[in-house]
Amino acid sequence: MQRLELTVPPLALVLLAGGFMWIITWATPALEFAFPAGLICAAGAVLVGITIAGMGVFSFSRAKTTVHPMKPDSSSALVVTGIYRLTRNPMYLGFLLLLVGWGIFLSNALAFLVLPGFVMYMNRFQIEPEERALTRLFGQAFVIYRSQVRRWI
Repeated sequence: MQRLELTVPPLALVLLAGGFMWIITWATPALEFAFPAGLICAAGAVLVGITIAGMGVFSFSRAKTTVHPMKPDSSSALVVTGIYRLTRNPMYLGFLLLLVGWGIFLSNALAFLVLPGFVMYMNRFQIEPEERALTRLFGQAFVIYRSQVRRWI
């Protein structure tokens, strides 16, 4: 299982999950439902997701550290300000909200089952290895930060 750690770029995983949600919707039209103001809610979730992820990228850029998710060992700064005061993973939270918006747009109950799988995969194969690397790099400073700020929200 360790082979899967840090192997799929998170953006690629979002595209895979979104594609799988679309295939599920196509394959199970009987599970579609009417969502009042669905287009507005979907657009809102996507907009919030882009904003949160963008704030994460901006914070990393401001700290002059890498946003490369496959190489957490190359981090040069521990970012704990801005959006990182509220969530340790704003970029991944933003990606999840993009998928929520996509699910609302698709309006298929079964498609939403992809979301817990996305979170579980991200936790196990992306976030946990990143956090091990950050603990090695920043030691007690990261341990304290991790104890004070939630992983997602």
